[in-house]
Amino acid sequence: MFNHIWGLFAHPKEEYDLIRKETLANKKYYLLHVFILAAIPSVSSYYGATTVGWSIGTLDKVIIDHQSALLMSVAGYMAILAGIVFMGLFIHWMAKTYGTKPSYTKCIVFAGYTATPIFFVGLLALYPNTALYLIGSIIGVAYTVYLLYVGLPRMMTIPEEQGFLFATSVVCVGLVLLVTMKVITALFWGMGFGPGFDVSI
Repeated sequence: MFNHIWGLFAHPKEEYDLIRKETLANKKYYLLHVFILAAIPSVSSYYGATTVGWSIGTLDKVIIDHQSALLMSVAGYMAILAGIVFMGLFIHWMAKTYGTKPSYTKCIVFAGYTATPIFFVGLLALYPNTALYLIGSIIGVAYTVYLLYVGLPRMMTIPEEQGFLFATSVVCVGLVLLVTMKVITALFWGMGFGPGFDVSI
C-alpha cells in the first residue's frame, strides 16, 4: 500500500498503470487499502477534537467530548466510504459512454486511490489549526483533481482526449456530492445532532 501511495505522488502515470493491472488479481486486497486510507481523516479528527481542541483566530480552544467526537468520526468515516462508493459507481456507469467496461471494484479502487491526497490532509486534524487546514485542503483537492485527470484514461484504458471529458464530468459530480454532504451535515446540526462541547481552554 505504501509503495502505491508514494508512487501516486512521485510518478502517478506509471503507478496507475500498475494499480490497474494488480487490481484485476487482488480485488479484495485493494478494497481493504481504500478502507484503511479512508479512516485517516476520521481517526485524526477524533484525536484532535478530544485532545488538542479547535480554535479560530484568537478565540479559546474548544474540546469536544469523547462520545460526540466518536459519533462524528464514525459518521464521517461512513460518509467518506459512501462517497467513494458513489463516485466509483458513477465512474462505472459513465464508462459505458466511452466504450469501456471496467469492473465495479476497479472503479471504486480508482476513486479511493485518487482521493489519497485528501485523506492525508486529514492528518492535519491531529493538531487542529483552521488556517493550516484550509491551505492543506486546497492543496489536497488540487492534487486529487490532477490525479483524476492523469489516472482516469489509464485505469479505464481510453484515449487522453476522452479521459479529459470523462474526468471533467467526474469533477462536476464530485462537487455536487460535496455540497450535498455539507448541506446534510448542516441540517443534522440544526436538528440538534451537533457535537457536545467538553472544556474550553
